[in-house]
Amino acid sequence: MAVPKLVLASRSPQRRAILQSLGVPFELRPVDVVEEEAGAPVAVAGENALRKAVAARATGDEVALGVDTLVAIDFEIWGKPPSEQAARDTLRRLGGRTHEVVSGVALIAADGAVRAATATTLVTFRPLDEPMIDWYVRSGEWEERAGGYAIQGRGGALVERIEGDYLNVVGLPVGTLLGLWPELLSLAA
Repeated sequence: MAVPKLVLASRSPQRRAILQSLGVPFELRPVDVVEEEAGAPVAVAGENALRKAVAARATGDEVALGVDTLVAIDFEIWGKPPSEQAARDTLRRLGGRTHEVVSGVALIAADGAVRAATATTLVTFRPLDEPMIDWYVRSGEWEERAGGYAIQGRGGALVERIEGDYLNVVGLPVGTLLGLWPELLSLAA
């Protein structure tokens, strides 16, 4: 039996890059969904990932992959800052503290079969002074990033340590994905 084709329901260049680095072929099918923004972070990320996978509408031999990544301290979710000021406020809040990066991962086959899980990584930021925050915000890297930073870029300078899956912080927890679909790597070139 043939392994189904992967459909990525995302606009994230980081998710594309991670799948490409694994050699896994996929079709890109960006979707627009109304995302939950409040609630228990694990539940919010899981629900948003499921909504994205459903919206991608797998057909035939396809499996749709929806992923949602968010940043949280306790039950407070820090999404994508809408402005420079919001990015500064977010970084001030995260500076010198440990936060959770939570990703929901959902796979839906054309027959409606669902496999879903979440991954959580703890990220501790070094204390951030105003010159450091200014330096980072000026880079523009905070735009379209949960928590207002990108660990794989300049945002790595903000991080003191992580506990868990680094790729989860980038945007796609590969270990969690492979736990749901171990055969995925058989698609790799």
